Amino acid sequence: MTSLHSKPLALKNVTVTDSFWRTEQELVRTAVIPYQWNALNDNVPGAAPSYCMHNFKAAAAQNKRKDTQGKAFVPPKYTFRGFEALPEDPANPDPDKFYGFVFQDTDFSKWVEAVGYSLAHYPDPALEQTADQAIDVVCDAQLDNGYLDTCYILNDMDRAFTNLRDHHELYCLGHLVEGAVAYYQGTGKDKLLKAACRFADYVDERFGRKPGQLRGYPGHEIAEMALVRLYEVTGEQRYLDLAEYFVTERGRQPYIFDIQADENAKRDADANYKPNTDPNRYAYHQANKPVTEQDEAVGHAVRAGYFYSGLADVARLADDQDLADAAERLWRNIVDKKLYVTGGIGGTVDGEAFSYNYDLPNDSAYSETCAAISLAFFARRMLELAPKAEYADVMESALYNTTLAGMALDGKSFFYVNPLEVNPYACHKDSRLRHVKPVRQKWFGCACCPPNIARIVESVQEYAYTVAEDGGTLFTHLYMGGVAKAELNGTAVELDVTANLPWQGDGKAVVRLGGDAAGTSAQAPARFTLAFRLPGWVGDESAAAAAITATGESESGADSSRVTREIRDGYLYLTGEWRDGDTVTFDFPMPVRMLAANPLVREDAGKVAFVRGPITFCAEEKDNGANLHLLHADVEALLADPSAAKVEEFDFHAGAKGIDDKGQGEVEDVTRRMVKLEVPAWREPLPAAVAAAGEGAAEVPAFAPLYAVYAPVKREPATATLIPYFAWANRGENEMTVWLRG
Repeated sequence: MTSLHSKPLALKNVTVTDSFWRTEQELVRTAVIPYQWNALNDNVPGAAPSYCMHNFKAAAAQNKRKDTQGKAFVPPKYTFRGFEALPEDPANPDPDKFYGFVFQDTDFSKWVEAVGYSLAHYPDPALEQTADQAIDVVCDAQLDNGYLDTCYILNDMDRAFTNLRDHHELYCLGHLVEGAVAYYQGTGKDKLLKAACRFADYVDERFGRKPGQLRGYPGHEIAEMALVRLYEVTGEQRYLDLAEYFVTERGRQPYIFDIQADENAKRDADANYKPNTDPNRYAYHQANKPVTEQDEAVGHAVRAGYFYSGLADVARLADDQDLADAAERLWRNIVDKKLYVTGGIGGTVDGEAFSYNYDLPNDSAYSETCAAISLAFFARRMLELAPKAEYADVMESALYNTTLAGMALDGKSFFYVNPLEVNPYACHKDSRLRHVKPVRQKWFGCACCPPNIARIVESVQEYAYTVAEDGGTLFTHLYMGGVAKAELNGTAVELDVTANLPWQGDGKAVVRLGGDAAGTSAQAPARFTLAFRLPGWVGDESAAAAAITATGESESGADSSRVTREIRDGYLYLTGEWRDGDTVTFDFPMPVRMLAANPLVREDAGKVAFVRGPITFCAEEKDNGANLHLLHADVEALLADPSAAKVEEFDFHAGAKGIDDKGQGEVEDVTRRMVKLEVPAWREPLPAAVAAAGEGAAEVPAFAPLYAVYAPVKREPATATLIPYFAWANRGENEMTVWLRG
């Protein structure tokens, strides 16, 4: 296939000075990473225990006993059942037993990944020492053959890899690799990387299509994309081959999950076991059919996003058009039929999964934080396959909205689920909304989301730029302040960027030229291409392109047009002889866009949402009063005069007390500069009897009729105040909605 491939700049080659993302990274570095380390060690009052480091210490101690006792050592027998193990006495867990979810090891791996990214730009000897000591414990838990999963090390290795569907050893491998690579890249230390390679080597020996190998694949995907990273860091072809095997073997019959379920039932003499014969039984795992036959995003949304990311990686590196076509089909299904306006995916709590096409509920949405992060992973890898602005638009939305909504502005509480409409009373009373929390939580037993947020925020610069495979083009996908370093056609180039996103659309990029290997003067002109994304939120590609100018375009005489422009797939390509100090300026229009959903999205019929730049906005009770379902956007006024939606920069004051004795929902006092919208609106007045009961009263008085003869709705003029979606629930428990009735 024709190569349009590109690859991200190395983490250390992009420095973030952007006021928005620098603030987020500082928050992760100073608050989130230390907080999460305490959580991994079960030292956060009121939070569910993690048992993560407990398990590694237990496995390391068991290895030491085995070495000391030799042949007298008696390995543990398999007694574990289910998906999560909890101590009989929570106050006194057995130091030798495994606790938590089967994938609990990954909490450490994601934490150390964020640490690696942070240390790459913010040296911190104390943090590095803490990480090194933790790595020592983790490596001491590894078996001599390379296996490293504490669930089975502490629960009988004879059962290792016998339940690929549910017990997630390969998922643990994937996150271990991701963390090890990041820590190596951030610090240059390879102890954890060597441990990850040993585990990957062990898996490579066990899995495949050769005689005697297990023809299996991960129940929960991520190993695919992680093995690609391991290949790119080490150059070992076996890791790429293993990733390709996992991608292409998935969904082939006979299903390995069926085979293992049958074998386990026989081994355990399970008289109640009945084989699952549903022809679509492994859609949840994206394993109902081979990926080249799939055309709809199905099943667990996080698993899907990770799998599709690995699919795109393998398609690029294997130059496989069939796999690339499959990735594009699945992408199209997500963005055309299953994507929330907040950049979230996964509409149903049942399986934390994609629902059917156009089913995007608001109050019961799952929209897991990890799922939005997985979508950003997928989008970046689609960009590496081919530079199309749509991929970057979606990536940007996922990053700025659902991903950041997953973390409070003080970095100490988190959302697992990200609904687009919340009524706290309903959350507390309606069991169908048991998964929806009206305030962020201190931690989770299944704490996949908090460390996931930390690792993507600390590495967000890796999503901003890629370099074409031929080395001649630097792509700018996200506009964030900082310095990007790349080698373009043999010349060292720096792009010094200032940007005011997401609140304003202006900025500039100054070109700095360095010498090449032959010692060429830094001032010598060099020929290469700078490609800048034309953001979809501008609303018009031509207008976006017109907002970008380069000094090489505007000079007169012999130097006129030494830089030429071309628009392709939503990118403006500026090609020519660049000089040191050349400047590219941009000033993108950032209109307030009033969006309507596809008519097939029943939940949003007759409603509108407001977006400006990459930010999706929402209404909160704190600003607009209760009963937000009675608040209407004045669409007629807005259509007649779009400028009626006012944009105002302001200081957002966060801070809230906890809503229970565990302090859930507590947010420390924080002030952040951001933008709010003031939108023409109107309210439906409450019936007099209901209004008399008090604003926001949940129970309607008995003398207010449940039904009444229809009468035209009265309109009470109002103004809707809208804040960025990522900032909601930072001022205490209150109603929220993204979609307003029109």
